[in-house]
Amino acid sequence: MQREVSTLIADFINLRTNIMKISKPEYLEKALLLSDDEQQRILSRMSGKLPNRLLKDKLSIEEAIAIQLEIEDEHLAEWRKNWEKIRKQEADRKAKAEKKLAAKKGTDAEQATAKKSLAKSEVETGVKKVAAAKPAKPAAKAKEPAKPVAKPAKAAKQ
Repeated sequence: MQREVSTLIADFINLRTNIMKISKPEYLEKALLLSDDEQQRILSRMSGKLPNRLLKDKLSIEEAIAIQLEIEDEHLAEWRKNWEKIRKQEADRKAKAEKKLAAKKGTDAEQATAKKSLAKSEVETGVKKVAAAKPAKPAAKAKEPAKPVAKPAKAAKQ
């Protein structure tokens, strides 16, 4: 009995594959093995020209489901590829930020080490080393107070 069913399925697949050119016959096998409820769920997800072809009897329900399964697998593969690309970009951004932070911390650490060695040498030698002083800004010139300007007297009306 099991052998007869599998033989019938194989014959049906070969016949339909030749007619409709379904690229992968395993999708038709999957479509034939689905329960009615699962078939209805897949049919409800159809979009584009596929439902119209089904309604015009150009496709059987099994063929339409097989095509829909193939389309969904292609979309899933594309989505996974895009998601992996996004993850890689995020990882690169994070690594770049960590590298930048490490470089900043490295310069901070170098400065701290230089200060420690300066302090240590001061203790050992007893001579205090003075860091190079920043040049002083020239004193700002004091502004002279504004002189009151006499307003011209208004001409007397005649």
